[in-house]
Amino acid sequence: MASPEPQSSSFATTSRTHLLPSRMAIDDSSQTETSNTQEQEQQKRKLSQKQRTLSFREPSVVSQLSPWPTYTSGQNILHNRKPCSDNFRKRTGSWRRPSLGITKPRYLEQLENYLRKELLLLDLSTDSTQELRLQPYREIFEFFIEDFKTYKPLLSSIKNAYEVMLAHQREKIQALKPLKAKLVTVKEECNERILAMRAEERSEISLLKKEKMNLLKLIDKKNEEKISLQSEVSKLRKNLAEEYLRYLSERDARKILIADLNELRYQREDMSLAQSPGVWGEDPVKLTLALKMTRQDLARTQMELNTMKANFGDVVPRRDFEMQEKINKDLQEQLDSLRDDYEEVRKEHEILLQLHMSTVKERDQFYSELQEIQRTSTPRPDWTKCESVVAGGPVRWHMLAEGKNSDQLVDVLLEEIGEMLLREKDFFPGLGYAESVPPFLRFDGAVENKKPTKNDVINLLKDAWKERLAEEQKEKFSDFFFSFLERRFGPADAMAWAYTIFENIKLFRSSEIMSQFYAILMEKMSESVYVKHKETVSQLLKEMTNVDSQNEGQLTMEQFSTVLRSIFSSKKEEKIQELMEVAGWHLNSSNADSLSYPFLFTEDEEGQSTPFVRMLWEQYMDEKDEYLQELKQELGLELHEKVTLPKVREALMAIDPSQDKQTLNSYLSQAFQLPLTELPEESEEKEEDIVIKLQTVLERLQMIDIRRRGPREQEPTS
Repeated sequence: MASPEPQSSSFATTSRTHLLPSRMAIDDSSQTETSNTQEQEQQKRKLSQKQRTLSFREPSVVSQLSPWPTYTSGQNILHNRKPCSDNFRKRTGSWRRPSLGITKPRYLEQLENYLRKELLLLDLSTDSTQELRLQPYREIFEFFIEDFKTYKPLLSSIKNAYEVMLAHQREKIQALKPLKAKLVTVKEECNERILAMRAEERSEISLLKKEKMNLLKLIDKKNEEKISLQSEVSKLRKNLAEEYLRYLSERDARKILIADLNELRYQREDMSLAQSPGVWGEDPVKLTLALKMTRQDLARTQMELNTMKANFGDVVPRRDFEMQEKINKDLQEQLDSLRDDYEEVRKEHEILLQLHMSTVKERDQFYSELQEIQRTSTPRPDWTKCESVVAGGPVRWHMLAEGKNSDQLVDVLLEEIGEMLLREKDFFPGLGYAESVPPFLRFDGAVENKKPTKNDVINLLKDAWKERLAEEQKEKFSDFFFSFLERRFGPADAMAWAYTIFENIKLFRSSEIMSQFYAILMEKMSESVYVKHKETVSQLLKEMTNVDSQNEGQLTMEQFSTVLRSIFSSKKEEKIQELMEVAGWHLNSSNADSLSYPFLFTEDEEGQSTPFVRMLWEQYMDEKDEYLQELKQELGLELHEKVTLPKVREALMAIDPSQDKQTLNSYLSQAFQLPLTELPEESEEKEEDIVIKLQTVLERLQMIDIRRRGPREQEPTS
């Protein structure tokens, strides 16, 4: 009965002697993998020593194993309890008392006693309490694995899996600690900013309240002044009406008085004529005085009459004034209603015009679709017959025909046939010296066919473009082309190479570089269009390179979309989506996917660009056509009608208000074929004299680099 006591105490002593290294291994999370491996080996050696000690003290452990708790109720199984608590001590005391029923195996009791003592010896006040609590369980599990040899591989793999997971979680916790500190710092900064903003808002609110009170006082003062002025005006109106009535009555009274005076004068004259001559001699003084007084009254009355006429000659009667005021008010109301009706009708007219434009566009689209359907509904040609005709056989024909429709296949077939015919020619007939012949082709006689390959022509065109872009003083493109051939092949062979290259670029329309060079050479397209396109592609590549800070040649979908929107700010969202789809992204692509952007700007051996660069060119041509179509609609004229320079200027400013004066003048100079120095300014009289057909204006603008500079201003809807 006394033997278990010293055995368990030695067991605890051995655990305490080996506990410190294991705690240090748990707390020190910054050691390398080599130190961790050495620590694990050291722990294994110590555990093996403890195991040997335990086996030495209890040689009959294996023999003492019993089928417990197979036949027990399971009430004596050790549960996880908090060490050093009253409940724990009570249970510990109850465990130490021998059970009356079936007893546990001695090896299980030793493991439980060892676990309890190790838990009691732990310092639970430190931060790494959970790591320390795990160490005794880890040692118990090691003992268990060492004693059960049969299950040792499975139990060891389980233990290793848990150890790896714990180490991984420990590393993640260590990695998240700086982020937690940063979050605390950011939270404090945000709280400080919020408090500062609230203080500023309170001060602003107080200032606004003061300003509001001052404005309210000012409004009250103005209202009082308004009321006083209204009362004064009403009083003055009343006085004016009274004065008007008084003067009106005085005027009537004066008229009556004048009539009475005239009547009295006439009566007196009649009486004087009726009287005898002796009457005049009776009272001459009285008659003289009466005549004098009458004349004075007449003069005073005449003066007052003139004054009244001067003061009230232009006065309108109140009845007529009120009638005219009522008529004016009715007419003003009718005018306002008519204006409102006109605005509504005008807006409805504009909406109908927009609907008409969209309907016409849909009609044209449906018509083109109908033509396409009619074309495709015909019997399809058997293109496999061309395999035996095209040089290179079926392999080359399949390569040429890949991804092309019937129209494009016809072009390919024509190019192949034309190339064969071109190689059979040894000489070209000279076109002469007519004005319609380009300057670099003016020659009379037979010209030798140099018969270069297609790649040779493309490389020659690339060299010509490099030299052209490096020029400082730009000459006419056709003159530059012939000068380039003279420098390259000498004056003797320059004409032969000019005819040879001209026939090749005229034949191979499917080649990007050849078709563009031919259009510029024949003045069907301005050189600035090609240069601006190359500058746009270079700027796009440069911007993507700047965004790629790691110089890995990879961009995420968000970065790629941001670069496209910054370079092409005026493009619509569907155009940006088309570019992203051509580049390789779709709606179901993830944001984490990356794209190798340098491959979007490469060229093949024949100078053909990638689909992404071709889509940029196609979108630019479509945007130019839409811009010119808007210009035509803004002018509201047919193609055969003539248009003046001021109307074109106004239409260009209406559809693109963001363009500057220099750009506008360059467009007008190209459209009317006038030098910039001779271009008249706005509101000059000779502007109206410059007239040209609308079709000619659109064709000339189609040649140059014309594009929208900013969004068109939208009119406010009703």
